[in-house]
Amino acid sequence: MNEIDRLSEFLQRLTPLSRSCLLSELERLELCGIEMPGSADIQSRLRAEFRKDGSTQARATSPSRYFFAPLELLLIDGAPEHANAGRISRNTLTPIWEWICRDLLPTMARDYIKAINDQVAANNPKEVQKTASTFQTKVLKVLESTLASADSTELARAKLAQYTASRTAFDDVMKMLDVLRTGAALPKFNEKLPKQIAKFDDNQVAQITSQLDAFRKSHPRALPFALALVARRLKTPWQLVRLATKAAATKSAADVAAAPYACVVPMVLDRLDDKRLALRVALRHNRVLVARDLLAEIYDIEYALKVRIDDIEHCEWGIRLQQLMDAIAALVSAEVSRFPANVGHILGSRRLRSHDTLGGKLTYLAWKGRDAMQDGAAAFRKLIGQT
Repeated sequence: MNEIDRLSEFLQRLTPLSRSCLLSELERLELCGIEMPGSADIQSRLRAEFRKDGSTQARATSPSRYFFAPLELLLIDGAPEHANAGRISRNTLTPIWEWICRDLLPTMARDYIKAINDQVAANNPKEVQKTASTFQTKVLKVLESTLASADSTELARAKLAQYTASRTAFDDVMKMLDVLRTGAALPKFNEKLPKQIAKFDDNQVAQITSQLDAFRKSHPRALPFALALVARRLKTPWQLVRLATKAAATKSAADVAAAPYACVVPMVLDRLDDKRLALRVALRHNRVLVARDLLAEIYDIEYALKVRIDDIEHCEWGIRLQQLMDAIAALVSAEVSRFPANVGHILGSRRLRSHDTLGGKLTYLAWKGRDAMQDGAAAFRKLIGQT
């Protein structure tokens, strides 16, 4: 009881913002696989304070939520420890907000918080949005000034590191900067997208490519965010890779890498890494059915990349893909090994690899045959053009 009392006393000495930041940091460490003795009790207490529904995902308080509103469609729930082009970890918002309030613009932040709370209490949504937009502009200008030199950038990085040990938090600040710079362009691009793209066929690829071409002319640095918005509309997100393969001269890894939207391939690999992390969490909490569905999706992504990009095994993308699949195989092996050899495990079922069935293999051969015909036709046209 003495330890519990001391813990409660320590937590109460922290500001609400610091307690919220502590909760986000403990959750980040847990998602990264870092064991923290006593962390579960602390998280339980802090969630009871900040998340009345017991949610394990961070949700911003009102003033910060309105400030971060332009990022909402780009946020992901998960460990912010690996690359996620075009997306921002929700768990980094709390330390970023505390850094803004305590170090970047403390006086203006206090004024902003008071103004937002007053407008929310007055039920004046237009003024709330206007107040948030004004503060976003102020933060944008200060960030641009702060990051204008290497010395001030390193100082800002060090200050932010006082609120989180995440290696990617500062990267998320830079992403936030790029999003804020686009103003209304990114929301307008999002509004023009179809509500859902059930099948990313040639016509849809051509239409989306045309919209992306127009967007990147004005906002080239924000292109990954536009691509992330496209991925949200896809029923099968890995099909984002078609933006690269469709524009490539052939399906070879070298030609795909030279295509205008080759950056979608590492974005798809990022999503595969997300599923690896989710699989690890599901297995840790004995959510076998969730793990089964995740594993099926993982195998589908692996298969799609290998089918649609020839010789991917011999390029940087293929090396990363193999590293991810090896890590996933290790997770599955560790889970399956917990059971006797004569007891089948759902994660060891071949049915999860639908492409290993006869139908899957026939589909694979059909795709390869179609690709060969298309590559041959392209080579013939090129030859004719040279003669």
